[in-house]
Amino acid sequence: MKTLTKHFSIALLMLLLALSNAQSQQKTAFTKYVNTFIGTAPLTDPKILGYELPEGWRSWAGLCFPGSSLPNAMVQLSPMTEYGSGAGYEYEDDTILGFTHTNKGHWNLCNIPILPMSKPKPKFGSKFSHQKEHAAPGFYQVYLDDYQIDVSLTSTLRCGYHRYEFKDNSDRQILFDMGKANSRVSRWNLSQDGDFAVQGFQSGENVYFYAVLNTKIAKLDKIDDGKRTGYAILHLENGATQPVELKIGLSFVSTENAKQNLADEIGGQSFSQIRTAATKQWEALLSNIQVKGGTAKQKELLYSSLYRSFLWPALRSDVNGEYKDAKGQIVKGEFRYYTEPSLWDTYRNKDVLLGLVTPDVTLDVIKSMIDVGEKRGFMPTFFHGDHGTSSVAGAYLRGIDNFDIKSAYRVFLRNANVEGGARPFISEYIAKGYISDPDVKNPHVETKAKAGVSKTLEYAYDDYSLAQIAKKLGDSANYKTLMARSKNYKNVFDPATRFMRGRLENGDWITPFNPQYPYYEYMYREANAWQVSFYAPHDMKGLIELYGGPKGFESKLDSLFTVPWNPKYIARNVETMIGQYCQGNQPDHEAPFAYTFIGKPEKSQKIIDKILNELYGIGKEGLALSGMDDAGEMSSWYVFTALGLYPFSATDPTYIVTAPLFDEVKWKTSTGKIVTISKPGKGRAITSIQVDGKTNNGYFVSHDLFKNGGKIIINTK
Repeated sequence: MKTLTKHFSIALLMLLLALSNAQSQQKTAFTKYVNTFIGTAPLTDPKILGYELPEGWRSWAGLCFPGSSLPNAMVQLSPMTEYGSGAGYEYEDDTILGFTHTNKGHWNLCNIPILPMSKPKPKFGSKFSHQKEHAAPGFYQVYLDDYQIDVSLTSTLRCGYHRYEFKDNSDRQILFDMGKANSRVSRWNLSQDGDFAVQGFQSGENVYFYAVLNTKIAKLDKIDDGKRTGYAILHLENGATQPVELKIGLSFVSTENAKQNLADEIGGQSFSQIRTAATKQWEALLSNIQVKGGTAKQKELLYSSLYRSFLWPALRSDVNGEYKDAKGQIVKGEFRYYTEPSLWDTYRNKDVLLGLVTPDVTLDVIKSMIDVGEKRGFMPTFFHGDHGTSSVAGAYLRGIDNFDIKSAYRVFLRNANVEGGARPFISEYIAKGYISDPDVKNPHVETKAKAGVSKTLEYAYDDYSLAQIAKKLGDSANYKTLMARSKNYKNVFDPATRFMRGRLENGDWITPFNPQYPYYEYMYREANAWQVSFYAPHDMKGLIELYGGPKGFESKLDSLFTVPWNPKYIARNVETMIGQYCQGNQPDHEAPFAYTFIGKPEKSQKIIDKILNELYGIGKEGLALSGMDDAGEMSSWYVFTALGLYPFSATDPTYIVTAPLFDEVKWKTSTGKIVTISKPGKGRAITSIQVDGKTNNGYFVSHDLFKNGGKIIINTK
């Protein structure tokens, strides 16, 4: 009997262990595929870049950070290896200078650098190796060789959690490198609050913080107090041997709010509890999309890209609802306040993906934009174009409508018609139907002008987007006006050269004209003529007619992907070339799909497959990207295209169908329904599409699938 009992106990123990392992594996069913280091390594191959990197240059590809963050959080807690770099962390570096608490990957943020030290060197920082470094969604760990400290980081929405394991507990210090950030710091303050806490402020992004330690502070030194050259060092009391823990809350309102954020989000919870909660949140988000088939690398790239798509925009309101508005006033809102989306990049796909997976976040982002628009008089635009119109219209037409659409519409109409606001040179655009550029002799890449061709093309699309809101609201007069203006892209098409070409104020074409030469803002914005000449996502039929019909359009599109790039033409973010096509920057990301509009989807698929298979996860470590992913657009492009649906015109509630990389995709929609995308064949050329058992007419499917659920079968040969 004892033997039976013993065997039963062993069997029960084995079963419990198996269940425990199964649960553990289930907890990381999707986060295990995420590699947060993708996008941190440099892109150096001239065959991919299109040119030889000049000495001292690092390409602008990737610019991602590997540290801890929750989806669309205020805090991104990540290692800093070089100030002034895109995301602060560059994979080829060997020294960590600190751990910063905000990030985007765009030469700004990287606030409140903190570095644990033991027997500090004259110069702050420690060597590290990738062999002693690990990261996952909501977690980062590294061993600081020079200080012999094992650092672990995790985070909540508004707080960071540091854990330091010192090999030598006799001289433990923590550096607050307050004069440094990627945003320009002009002033700062830091003060002790009792034996275990410090609080302070850093200008630039104007961030407040409150930090609590589990170890007593013996002394606080401040050098060049409040100045750009300044820093503070916390000397910890000797005697304790447990790991040092530092919990820090951030706020863009006040230190009091930072303290409250910390108390509410972390409080007395342990490091492991916060890390587990972060993993669960990422698992919940990533599990909305589940795939069968595909290679291990394709799954890694899919879930890493999906993860990267949900880091921006970033939360800016506190747990009590307070935020600083566009006028710098403290406001208590009934919604979560977010930063403005990086609209020039993300309207194309990322903003759509955000709405499909987390519509509650999209709703609050829109409310935040309206708040800014009403207080500034114009809706936020970000960098170039007026693509908030597309993002808001696209969300509205997809059913995210629990906001004041009439208020948004009024402000967007001001954007579209009033000079001095969101659309530079709008008066000329309205009067002439295009925006001119000056006659510049010997213009070069960095010539400053109007970027008139790019603005004309983008304003035309923005007019179309705004027209869709006008139509929905029954404003027929503005609908007609805006739809007429949406054809303005035709006014910069030169039939003689068959390119979108710059015009002078008198209407003449700019000469001399070299369609291969890239400009940052002369005629084109971060592009050349090739890269913008296929942009009219709202009117592809009209665009094709400009080229003389399908044959002429096909011939020109073929040339886009085959005319060799001139390696002497160097603009750092016009890189990663397929012929003249540039995957490394956003302006022509719609072009690979364009063959579909002339009934040649197989030609689009060949280009798409080349991009998916060769321009993501590249380089010797497999960690480089083909272009900047500072706000997630590059990643979202991969997610949509790998799954077989792409929002070709992001305003419109439809998706162009391509061959997915996976045999089956199950996409859980925000309504709780399932969209199943199946590709039973091994071929890559689409022969037919079935939606809910019926043959689909054409290559687009409706957003109704995401409302009601449904099945798409993509047959290939």
